[in-house]
Amino acid sequence: MTNLDLDFIRAQFPAFREPSLEGLAHFDNAGGSYACRQAIDWLNRYYRQTKVQPYNAFPPSKTAGEQMDAAKERLAAWLSVGSDELHFGPSTSQNTYVVAQALRRKLRAGDEVIVTNQDHEANVGVWNRLQDDGIVVREWKIDPDTAELRATDLEALLGPRTRAVAFTHCSNVVASINPVRELTELIHQAGAWALVDGTAFCPHGLPDVAALGADLYVFSLYKVYGPHLGAMYMRRELNAELPNQGHFFKAADPEAKFTPAGPDHAQIATVNGVLDYMEAVARQHGFGDKPVQARAGTVSSLFRDHETALLQPLLDWLSDHPKVRLIGRNRAPERAPTVAFTVDGHRSLELASRLAEFKLGVGVGHFYAYRLVKALGIDTDDGVLRASFVHYTSEEEVGRLIEALDRLL
Repeated sequence: MTNLDLDFIRAQFPAFREPSLEGLAHFDNAGGSYACRQAIDWLNRYYRQTKVQPYNAFPPSKTAGEQMDAAKERLAAWLSVGSDELHFGPSTSQNTYVVAQALRRKLRAGDEVIVTNQDHEANVGVWNRLQDDGIVVREWKIDPDTAELRATDLEALLGPRTRAVAFTHCSNVVASINPVRELTELIHQAGAWALVDGTAFCPHGLPDVAALGADLYVFSLYKVYGPHLGAMYMRRELNAELPNQGHFFKAADPEAKFTPAGPDHAQIATVNGVLDYMEAVARQHGFGDKPVQARAGTVSSLFRDHETALLQPLLDWLSDHPKVRLIGRNRAPERAPTVAFTVDGHRSLELASRLAEFKLGVGVGHFYAYRLVKALGIDTDDGVLRASFVHYTSEEEVGRLIEALDRLL
């Protein structure tokens, strides 16, 4: 087994050499990760050399278009999907909103859409609004004791008029990794589309999206070491069925139908930096010459193995503390290192401020999973504490977090 070269990894992130951030342990990665050096370099270079309208014949314009195309092709290959199936939008919330408008025109009154109360609002609210046009929206509810989604509950909701099911690959609060392939097969057997939000999963290793079986898969690149940009995979068959949401003269172009507000050209080109970073990790660990799918899978495994080893001691400490209510599972291999909890006798906002005094940057609130936090009986105005990390986090930083919590509690 190859261990992650953490010194090499941290050297790729300028934040770890930034004087203003010295001593800070970043535990709010689920809200946004540090940007890798390669992405920062791409953004800087694009603005200096090619900040013109792309796809014209003159050199900087031609180069800009080539860089944007390369970003799309490279990320699609890393995700094991076709480049024509990958779309970039300003954000994941914007991408799901646009698709919802297409569904609004496609579905008929009485058709049904299923959403969960475990998701971020970006994958709930846009579908819920379809009720204004007579679409029936059913809620797939978590088990209130475990905060988990159960496949049997979904089966009970599926029916002859179910047209789509929206669910998360991994909740940004519960953090359990849902069995996407199992669920998409169940949804397809019912003749419906599977709409999956991968935003909370992808920072821990980009998945083989084709193998998941989703019809729509969305995530945010600013949580995957890059620019503030939303990536959206849409299966060709779904693309063909849904009506155009872009300019009328682009209705025949499947790559333009669902990005009516095109994002910053520079940010699309900057996605190359994220892939450069992933490729650098592959080379550093001795498998840079493997096929792209093998490189992607191995990089993801490296990230997950490192994160899992760091996560278990934190879960153990939280699970054993009599005042702590840990949200989600206490077994690290079954979840992402996004750890939400509350503490009896302490407000989450107060504890977050106290942890900041130890130079520990944790998140606090409902994190747009408002329905989930409410379903768990937690005050949505105070929310939960959330300590989230990724593969560049060190064992020492996790130890500092546990020590600080021990002192405060």
